[in-house]
Amino acid sequence: MIALQSPSNFRRSARCLRFAVATVLPALLSLHGAATKQPNVVIFYADDLGWGETGAQGNKDIPTPHIDSIAKNGLRFTNGYVAATYCSPSRAGLLTGRYPTRFGHEFNSVANTVGLRRDQTTMATRLKTLGYATAAVGKWHLGNQSENRPTKRGFDEFYGTLNNTPFFHPTNFVDSRISDDVRAVTDPNFYTTDAYAERSVDWLEKNKSKPWFLYLPFNAQHAPLQAPKTYLDRFSQMPEGNRKIFAAMMVAMDDAIGRVLGKIRALGQEENTIIFFIADNGGPTASTTSGNGPLRGFKMTTFEGGPRVPFFAQWKGKIPAGKTYDFPVMNLDVLPTVVAAAGGRLDSSWSLDGVDLLPYLTGANLARPHQTLYWRYGPQWAVRHGDMKLVVSKGGSGQPELYNLATDLGESKDLAAAQPAKVKELQSLWDKWSAEQAPASTPDSPAGGAKKNKKKNR
Repeated sequence: MIALQSPSNFRRSARCLRFAVATVLPALLSLHGAATKQPNVVIFYADDLGWGETGAQGNKDIPTPHIDSIAKNGLRFTNGYVAATYCSPSRAGLLTGRYPTRFGHEFNSVANTVGLRRDQTTMATRLKTLGYATAAVGKWHLGNQSENRPTKRGFDEFYGTLNNTPFFHPTNFVDSRISDDVRAVTDPNFYTTDAYAERSVDWLEKNKSKPWFLYLPFNAQHAPLQAPKTYLDRFSQMPEGNRKIFAAMMVAMDDAIGRVLGKIRALGQEENTIIFFIADNGGPTASTTSGNGPLRGFKMTTFEGGPRVPFFAQWKGKIPAGKTYDFPVMNLDVLPTVVAAAGGRLDSSWSLDGVDLLPYLTGANLARPHQTLYWRYGPQWAVRHGDMKLVVSKGGSGQPELYNLATDLGESKDLAAAQPAKVKELQSLWDKWSAEQAPASTPDSPAGGAKKNKKKNR
């Protein structure tokens, strides 16, 4: 039997219910909102750095405390890769979450002629649709064309150079607060690394009330080697030459990163900010002294020294701190990771090659994020399947060479002759993947394959 309330009791119950709705429910919604607050995102992307050039990677000669703090407060990926072995394709992969070879972006010349294809959607656009403020500060290198400049590819603001540049009197420089047009920088004290930190800090202050995405691709450590006296003086004991200038450039970049991290802390936003530090490719050791540690090869090769890079990630309270993550990951994973963290849905129609890393980093998923990774750079190529790698690279024999990266990080013992079945297996994997890419482009035909491979990244 159901007991009926008296009118007075009913009114009293109704008042209690209204009180609960008016007081308790907003509190619950507030707690839910705090728990689901969209994280901010900053990506520091170093240029031509070299695998072994930060303190966290073992360097003892050049102090990099601010860069190292990202690894200390987060994860250092011991098998961190980029999808290309040099500048523009590496950026194309990072900002789309797709192998750049899928859409014909195999060489730097693509940026100079057609730019990032218009049917490829950038990370900035993905986050902008989720309510983020977006800014690119630094070296763009995804197209000089007006339709391909950052403010046309998802970024609210751009401050930097469209291509490679000197550090003093930078060329191809744009400040979108003034105009999207290139302008001359005449200030003799203007140094790109310092200026990028200053603009980033200013932009963070202006956008502190909303979720934000800051993409900061430095032109350090790319040639030409240039540094102000204030940084050179920190290495007075070092002989004059390229190594001294390289070291000065490194501490300038580390200081710049420190300024940005300091601003994030001052705004009280560090706990709610995902931070990545990644290099765009291995170091070109001969020209800049950049060291790739024990790795064989360098920039523009498919040995480990080309695509294997310093790769750190921090998100306090969400991913472990002060640890290493040893399964292979790639810069293609950044886009799905941050979009998912921002509350976005990863649509299969985007045809991403990267994956959301967060379940793997938190231990919710103990499997490898990638069983197989691939590279193609003209006649050079590589495939890593598990810990086995099959590679054809400049400086090698010209034939596919097989290495066990778990026991031979320096790719010194070719196992191809001893394990022909494994060579055949990995060759088959790479052949199948390569057939899915746009036909190999060349510097004379930079957008080759666009007609055959029209799949859009919506």
